[in-house]
Amino acid sequence: MKSLELRIPPLVLLLVFGIAVGATAAYVPPVSGLMVSGKWLAVILMLSGVGVAWGGVVSFKRAQTTVNPMTPDASSALVTSGVYRVTRNPMYLGFLLMLLAWSCWLASGAGIMLSVGFAWYLTQFQIKPEERMLEKVFPDSYPQYLQQVRRWL
Repeated sequence: MKSLELRIPPLVLLLVFGIAVGATAAYVPPVSGLMVSGKWLAVILMLSGVGVAWGGVVSFKRAQTTVNPMTPDASSALVTSGVYRVTRNPMYLGFLLMLLAWSCWLASGAGIMLSVGFAWYLTQFQIKPEERMLEKVFPDSYPQYLQQVRRWL
């Protein structure tokens, strides 16, 4: 399965899963509980997702390091401030929150399950390979950071 590592840009993956959520919502009956409160929850999740992801991008830009997820070995700085004090992957967490928001907006239980699949795929084929590379690039500081901050939340 190493052939899948760092192959699909996370933004593309978000779009693919977002389309899948929309497609399943057209064929799978909506979750009645989400039909009532889903819109408000969706707005809250979407705003949170955009904010968390944007916070990650801003932190990377301030540190003048790459935001390209396909080349983690090109990182010039280990960012541990800002939103990175709470989560090691704020951009991916933001994407997950956005996908959950879309699922709630559509009242799609299947969409929520697809969101879990999205998180699993990202963890296995994007985050873990990134972690291995960052440990090589920052051998003194990255292992300590791994112990201080959780992968997702």
